[in-house]
Amino acid sequence: MSAAPAGPPAGVRALLERGVHMPDPAQVYVAADVDPARIAPSAVLFPGTRLAGPRTFLGAGSSAGAEGPAVLVDAVLDAGAAVASGYVRGAVLLRGACLGANAHVREGTLLEEEASTAHCVGLKQTILLSFVTLGSLINFCDVLMAGGTSRQDHSEVGSGYIHFNFTPWGRRGDKATASLVGDVVDGVFLRSKRIFLGGSGGLIGPTSAGYGSIAAAGQVVRRDVPPERLVLQATKPLDVPAAEPGDQRVERVWRRNVRFIGQLAALREWYRQVRLARAALGAAAEPACIPLREGLDVIDSCLRERVARLEAFLTERGRTLPPLGTGAHDPCPLGAALAAGAAEHVEWVRSLAPADVAAGRIWLQGIASRVEREMGP
Repeated sequence: MSAAPAGPPAGVRALLERGVHMPDPAQVYVAADVDPARIAPSAVLFPGTRLAGPRTFLGAGSSAGAEGPAVLVDAVLDAGAAVASGYVRGAVLLRGACLGANAHVREGTLLEEEASTAHCVGLKQTILLSFVTLGSLINFCDVLMAGGTSRQDHSEVGSGYIHFNFTPWGRRGDKATASLVGDVVDGVFLRSKRIFLGGSGGLIGPTSAGYGSIAAAGQVVRRDVPPERLVLQATKPLDVPAAEPGDQRVERVWRRNVRFIGQLAALREWYRQVRLARAALGAAAEPACIPLREGLDVIDSCLRERVARLEAFLTERGRTLPPLGTGAHDPCPLGAALAAGAAEHVEWVRSLAPADVAAGRIWLQGIASRVEREMGP
C-alpha cells in the first residue's frame, strides 16, 4: 500500500491557510522564522519565491516573483508593492513601489509610494521618495533622491547609470560619499520640479543636484548640478601625482556629509511626527503602521551608516566629528491638518494648504540646519 503524498511544508501551509495566493505552492519556500501574521491573505507568491526573516511583511495585494525567482529576507512590501524577481534584504517598499526583474537590493533601502526601478538595478543605503523612477542596469547606492509630483511627473535616472560611492584616498579608501539628488525638506511635499540624470553616465559622490536640473546623458558628473540647469560637464585630461587633495577636500566632504545627515534627520522626524502619527489615527492603525515603523528603522540605519562613514573619514585625517544630537526636535506645526483630509498619505500631502506646506518646510529645514550647525566643521 503506497503512502499518502506529503502535504506542503509547515510555512507554506500556514500561508495557504491564511488565503495567500500561490499558483504553485510546491515551488515556494517559507522559512521557519517568517511570521504568517505579517503576510496579508491577498499577497501573491509566484513560483520560485523564497521568504525568510522575522521582519518580512507583505501587505494586501503585494507580490513577489512574477518575472522569475525572488528571494525576500526581512523585506517589507506595503500594499500593492511588488518585486518582479531578484534578491531583497532588509529593504522597505511602501504602497505601490516596485522593483523590476533581477533586482539586487540590500539593507538601508527605502522606496516610498510608487517609486520604481526597471530591471537589473542594485540599491543599498538608498532612499527614493515618492514616484522617483530608475531605469535599467543601474547601481545607485548611498543616495537620497526626490522630485516630481506624480507618476506622470517624476524624477528619473536613465538606464546604464552608476553612483560612484567609493574613493581611493586614505589607508583603505573611504565611503563618505553619499549624494543628494533633491532633498527632504521640499521633496516630501510632492511639489518640487523633477530632476533628470541622463543615462549611460554616472555621479561621483558626494555631490548634489537641484530641483528642475537635467544632467545630459553620457557624462560622469563631478560637480554639483544647480537647480533648473541643463549641464554637460567636460572632462579635462589629468596626469598628476596620485596624492590625496588637502584640507580643502576634507572641508568639502565634511560639509556635504553633514548636509546629507541633516536631511535624514528631517526625514526621521517626518516619519515620527507626521506619517506614523497619521497612520495611528486610521481604522486599520496597526497594519498601516508596520511598514512605516520599518521605514523609520531604515532611516535610522542610514543615519548610523552616514555618521560612521564620516567619522572614519575624519578620524583618519586627524579631525573629530561632533556627535549627532539625540535631543527632542521641535514639534510638528501642522496640528489639526494631521487629522484632516484623505487617509492615504499622498492624497493627504496634496491636500495640504499652502500655509501648512510653508510651515512644514520651515520646521524640517530647522531640523536639518540644527544638525548641520552641530556636526559641521
